Amino acid sequence: MRFDVRTALVTGGGSGIGAATSRRLAGQGAQVVVADINAAAARDVAAEIDAMAVTMDVADAESVRAAAEEAGPIDILVNNAGTDLPGFFVNTNEQMWDFVIAVNLRGTLSVTHAFLPGMHERGRGSIVNVASEAGRTGSQLSSSYSAAKAGVIGFTKAIARESARFGVRCNAVAPGPIDTPLLNAAPEAMGELGARLKQGMIDATAMRRLGTPDEVAAAIAFLASDDASYVTGQTLGVSGGLSMW
Repeated sequence: MRFDVRTALVTGGGSGIGAATSRRLAGQGAQVVVADINAAAARDVAAEIDAMAVTMDVADAESVRAAAEEAGPIDILVNNAGTDLPGFFVNTNEQMWDFVIAVNLRGTLSVTHAFLPGMHERGRGSIVNVASEAGRTGSQLSSSYSAAKAGVIGFTKAIARESARFGVRCNAVAPGPIDTPLLNAAPEAMGELGARLKQGMIDATAMRRLGTPDEVAAAIAFLASDDASYVTGQTLGVSGGLSMW
């Protein structure tokens, strides 16, 4: 199978894109480690696919290091954990910025820092970071999220350049509007404004629909696999044509 004798760790693996990715990788032969701050959600997905579950708060470096020690060596890392606190930038504050950046950007750095040395030592590995079209085009009401995801894209390129000589590839996916708890929380949190924001994102896609977590997971699996053996430092849009560059 595609990922036989490979171990993959997926952050934010308890729901949404992370859960879909965990299922897809396991279905294609990988031994999966489902990492999530929500321990119960991680255990539920892990039980479904006969995988290992670890509790990990990507914004807490100690939590990341402890979970990495528990998980052991891995061949595939999917940095998927993310969150947003939507609102007009002028109505946000330093605490909100710090939280969003800590999860989306520093979390990606922290988890990669925990596992990349082992990949270098073994001379193989694939990292796929879940960025966002918000990081390439900007997204209104998500200024700090857009900034953090732009950082993830830049980080992806830097790690690809540093790690190629060690046999490690690093790529990213940039989802557009995907039917996930994160996107669906906008109408619940912001009422009519959130509903308009969600519909506006859908209308901005060429396909005029939401994507599914499985569609993003398929792209992640491709980039993680040997089918993408000559692909590194790239950001693949999975956005129904929201942006085309």
